[in-house]
Amino acid sequence: MKAISNVKKICIGVAAGLACAALCFGLGFLWRGKTSAGPTITSDVLTNSIQQAQELTTVKYLYTNMGKFEESTDFYGWKVPFTTKAFIISYDGEITAGVDLSEATVEKQGDQVTVSLPQAKILTHTIDEDSIQVFDETSNVFNPIRITDYTEFSKDQKEALEEKAVNNGLLEEARSRAEDSIEGLLLSLQGDEAWQITFENAE
Repeated sequence: MKAISNVKKICIGVAAGLACAALCFGLGFLWRGKTSAGPTITSDVLTNSIQQAQELTTVKYLYTNMGKFEESTDFYGWKVPFTTKAFIISYDGEITAGVDLSEATVEKQGDQVTVSLPQAKILTHTIDEDSIQVFDETSNVFNPIRITDYTEFSKDQKEALEEKAVNNGLLEEARSRAEDSIEGLLLSLQGDEAWQITFENAE
């Protein structure tokens, strides 16, 4: 049996926005175009500027989790006595979520700017190996604990925590912050124009 015990600490933090180097490059490119050849900001130019960042990591989900693993040898639905193996493990982890900007597009028609973004998704999920602690490890010669028990348990735990983070609104928060960051970038490029910026889901 694999069970998840209580999550000890969960917090959501905001990571850095767009990649600074990529955005500075795009910003400089656009301003050079405006000063040397007049207003040349097109849909393609805006799309390329946003795609320079490739990925926008907007939210970090930090947690400390404790989980329990327990398993016994089963014989036609009957648990064989003295074959139970178990352990309790605690660890710290970090889940990041954001938007893949390589799939983003921008359509500019006059002062109407429409940004199509893919759905936010989980980008990374890492466990701090230095934080791992094992408690109450119980094993026996008939059913010894193996390294695969730890790896499979870790995989199950990560999937459960990702589901919990998503249910707590992680992806919605990432999408909202991505839109705020991109809107801020576009507004800095509008110059004398007054753009009306809207967002839609990419097909």
